[in-house]
Amino acid sequence: GSATVEMTELSTFCHDVEDLLDALRGGAVGVTEPIVDVLLTAIDTIKVMLETRSNGSVYQEDVSPLVQKIKAFIPEKSGKKKTPVQMPKGMVAPKPVAPPPTVASTSSMPPIPPLSDSDLEEIKEACPDGNKIWVINVTFDETNPMNSVGGIQVFAALKSRGVVLKTVPDFEALYEDEFHPQVVYYIATTCGQDELEDTCFLDDVTLASDAHPLDQKTSAPASAPQKVVETKVPEPEQEIPEPPAVQDNSSAVPATTANVQQAKKSVAPATHAAQTGSILRVDSKRVDNLMNLVSETVITKAVFNQTGLQFADLQLKLQNLNAVYKEKQRHAIEAIPKLLEEFQNGASSKEIRQAVNEEIGSLSGWFDGFENEFKTTASKFRSSTQNLGRIASELQEGVMKIRMVPIGTIFNRFPRVVRDLSRDLGRKVDLIIEGEETELDKTVVDDLLDPIMHCVRNSVDHGIETPDERKKHGKDETGKLILKASNEGNMIVIDIIDDGQGIEVDKVRSKAIKKGLISPNKVLSNQEAYNLIFLPGFSTSDKISSVSGRGVGLDVVKTMVEKLKGSITVTSEANKGSKFSIRLPLTLAIIQGLLIRVGKEVYSIPIANVIESQRVKRDSINTIDNYEVLNVRNEVISILRLSRLFNIHNSDQSEYCFIVIVGSQEKKIGVMVDALVGEEDVVIKPLRDQFTTSPGIAGASILGDGSVSLIIDVSQLLELGVKQEISAQQTREEEAIRNARG
Repeated sequence: GSATVEMTELSTFCHDVEDLLDALRGGAVGVTEPIVDVLLTAIDTIKVMLETRSNGSVYQEDVSPLVQKIKAFIPEKSGKKKTPVQMPKGMVAPKPVAPPPTVASTSSMPPIPPLSDSDLEEIKEACPDGNKIWVINVTFDETNPMNSVGGIQVFAALKSRGVVLKTVPDFEALYEDEFHPQVVYYIATTCGQDELEDTCFLDDVTLASDAHPLDQKTSAPASAPQKVVETKVPEPEQEIPEPPAVQDNSSAVPATTANVQQAKKSVAPATHAAQTGSILRVDSKRVDNLMNLVSETVITKAVFNQTGLQFADLQLKLQNLNAVYKEKQRHAIEAIPKLLEEFQNGASSKEIRQAVNEEIGSLSGWFDGFENEFKTTASKFRSSTQNLGRIASELQEGVMKIRMVPIGTIFNRFPRVVRDLSRDLGRKVDLIIEGEETELDKTVVDDLLDPIMHCVRNSVDHGIETPDERKKHGKDETGKLILKASNEGNMIVIDIIDDGQGIEVDKVRSKAIKKGLISPNKVLSNQEAYNLIFLPGFSTSDKISSVSGRGVGLDVVKTMVEKLKGSITVTSEANKGSKFSIRLPLTLAIIQGLLIRVGKEVYSIPIANVIESQRVKRDSINTIDNYEVLNVRNEVISILRLSRLFNIHNSDQSEYCFIVIVGSQEKKIGVMVDALVGEEDVVIKPLRDQFTTSPGIAGASILGDGSVSLIIDVSQLLELGVKQEISAQQTREEEAIRNARG
């Protein structure tokens, strides 16, 4: 394909690579690690060549050392080295060194499709005076690497002999990247049959051809083909010379991945590159589902409009009924003195009662009809509201699914990364990828590559041992690295697991003491020791490599994961391996939040960070070393008063309060609040300007009643709680010292 647009540097290099691939496909060469290395380097070179062309320039690096490596793997055939197929500028194939021998075929050529009367008439009108119309039937070799452009090559060759009037398939179809086993050419020319057949022959491309004059009455060849020409050409003795190198060969170095990376840096960025990240491929079924939901929304809107009109009619009817009711009520009141006068004049109570019923009896059921109509309309309104809620939920889910992309888009980059790392570090690593079809928000995927990349590099460099070390510990010399993704509710879990040497707790402890991070008397649990490697600059490696360091950069990984509202944990076992687990929400736009009330303020806590909530008596909260704690199933949980942290006046002194336990199983804290409002889907709106750096606040959301609810950042809340308790403890100690001195 590159040859058709005169990218000769790319087509020439691709021919060399295709020769090696052809040898591999035919079984002449076995797949070995050096061959895979050179093929991967060749692919990188091809990518750089394409990128250079897309930026409007031509690749200028010398690829002859890489070409020599490629040719070195190709075995000689019949004592002569196989040479790549090359096409000179203009796509006209070179003539063979010697005329090709012709051999009668045992099989016949495929039949020529007949022309319609209109096509035949057009060909006749287009034929120049003095020329004869020839029908040339050509078949092509499917095994040739350039089979998809053979039809164009023959077309270009025939143009030098006359005017090509028509092709079957059409000329546009020949330009598509598809193999056509047979192409029929209609050409007006003064040349003879032998010359035309020689022109149609291309080295290793054309399989067979025949040419006959066109019978302009029947649209068929003027005579039946007497022979079928099969062209077999021996390979030329001399090699086709390499294209001249741009740079001096004396300074040429073997092409490696590093050279290709250097060449990539020299390529100017494409002007359209920045726009490619905004393109999102979406399954048409998901779009169809959204269209159905939008249609339902339009129908529900019409129902709401109709219900609104009915409520307006009911309001007008109520006003009229109320006006008549007041008039009747006035008449009834005015009739009371008259009835009293009649009673005093001797009228019986029965007569008075009958008169009263006549005056006010109709008022008791005056609004019954209106009440029935109102109940019917209200019931229809509630039904429409429920339907709208269902549609909104499905629409929200549908839009979220549109933003979802499989995590395999980044997982698929790691086989090459692991292979290059293991080769450079002298390790043997078997990469196993699981759950690559797991989907998550595209915005999360874009920011997730770097954290996973560093964890993978870390596992290969400092997790998996060298083959000799693994043999000493009775392990297989090939280490296993598992990259796994799975769903847990509305969270995605990404595990990076290796079967290497693990993390030595004693080594972590000694390093932490040496750096002054913990006191020598501090007793560390295994999990606490593992969490220390996420501190800035902490490392257990005696020698830090350029690839990664156990701890060097993991603080950045933790920061990036927490920026995505996720968490990262590590577990390990000596000589068994390590496991890094990254937990992330599926989307960052909409989350499920637990609404809590402190004083008069309502806050939202992401449900993903909530472990449990309890209603407890205030006197059950104890104080240990000036820390407020709560015993939850024999586990001591530190308590953080949100009212004290956010300086909220709280007049609620009821007997009970609510404790919301947030965080993770390794690090959690209890947040004291006044009330639990409920659970609700929260749309996160980022805070801007002076509110951006507000500690403990991740954003804001607008509730159903129009009020604003701040969303709590649990990770910052844990840090703030610890800092506040330390500060409060120091204040209490200072007060105690002053009191003792006073």
